[in-house]
Amino acid sequence: MDVTGLRIALFSGNYNYVRDGANQALNRLVGYLLRQGAAVRVYSPTTGTPAFEPTGDLFSAPSIPIPGRAEYRVPYRLSGKMRRDLKRFSPNLVHVSSPDPLGHRAVTWARAHGLPAVASVHTRFETYPRYYGLAFLEPLIESGLRRFYRRCDAIVAPSESMAQLLREQRMSYDVGIWTRGIDRDIFNPGRRDPAWREALGIAPDEPAIGFVGRLVMEKGLDVFSDAIDQLEARQVRHKVLVVGDGPARDWFQNRLPNAVFTGFQGGPDLGRAVASMDMLFNPSVTETFGNVTLEAMACGLPAIAARATGSESLVTDGVTGRLIRPGAIGAFADALQTYCHDTAARQSAGAAARARAERNGWDQVNQALVDTYVRVIRQRAQGTVPRASPVP
Repeated sequence: MDVTGLRIALFSGNYNYVRDGANQALNRLVGYLLRQGAAVRVYSPTTGTPAFEPTGDLFSAPSIPIPGRAEYRVPYRLSGKMRRDLKRFSPNLVHVSSPDPLGHRAVTWARAHGLPAVASVHTRFETYPRYYGLAFLEPLIESGLRRFYRRCDAIVAPSESMAQLLREQRMSYDVGIWTRGIDRDIFNPGRRDPAWREALGIAPDEPAIGFVGRLVMEKGLDVFSDAIDQLEARQVRHKVLVVGDGPARDWFQNRLPNAVFTGFQGGPDLGRAVASMDMLFNPSVTETFGNVTLEAMACGLPAIAARATGSESLVTDGVTGRLIRPGAIGAFADALQTYCHDTAARQSAGAAARARAERNGWDQVNQALVDTYVRVIRQRAQGTVPRASPVP
């Protein structure tokens, strides 16, 4: 079998109603599959005001808003209409991208019909409770994730560091890599716009420390703002440039009253915003990859990031940026201060970062997942289904 024989039923908790790195990767995947001649059907919650048009055929899944985070929805069941649509579509593989109730039901459906299931891992859900004072729930959530992933034939992670963590957590025997690509037409140093910077109040010689992403607490906004406080106490000249929006925007603006907030930026505007920074500061530990880190590196920026899954596979400490122990405010501030004061070090790390980012092209990384699809279908056909987990 090759890609033209694939019929993929893709289940997502958020395919296009709120924009994030995970669903943009899924949409790119579907676009690649369709261009290569595969058939794809997507099942996900929908809203009347999606963030962007979906790629491919999208079937709406029953869902409810998450309490306190109503912009996100939980698909809670595999409805009769969805089951009938699945029967008509007749997939030969199920891909689940979120361990939500619909994802569980989709894996159950696949197993009942003798079909392989592949799960892609997009975020470290088990780390989220610590940002809301509920860290005691992390072992319970990890146990639930283990039960979900062990029922799949294979799981794929976006970075080798995340794949190794999944192995250590005993999630599956079969852990592969589906990394992330970069659109080099959008993200490159040529997008830097001095006039745009100056219009925002950033002087030509003023180092711009960038943050890019949804403004939610689990992105490490508290660590970011505490480190910036230290820079200001040390009287290090800089300007913070925040690109993105989200429910914690008011909190973040109150903590960083001197920062520039651009709101959401997309496409070429996002490329301009990132390239117009001088460094990226990403203290988050929840990412499994870190799309924004790769995009910044492609623009020739050094990245100051937490030593955590995702970032460890992208940033080489002391070469393309700095990797700092999670939550180490003083060490983050030290790294930022170095790049603010030492232009040569900043430029050298940025050049190395751009060279590293050249490895990631979307077609290559999506073809790697296609190869996984074909392999697990072949294993099913041969009766060589992998064991559910690496331990009893």
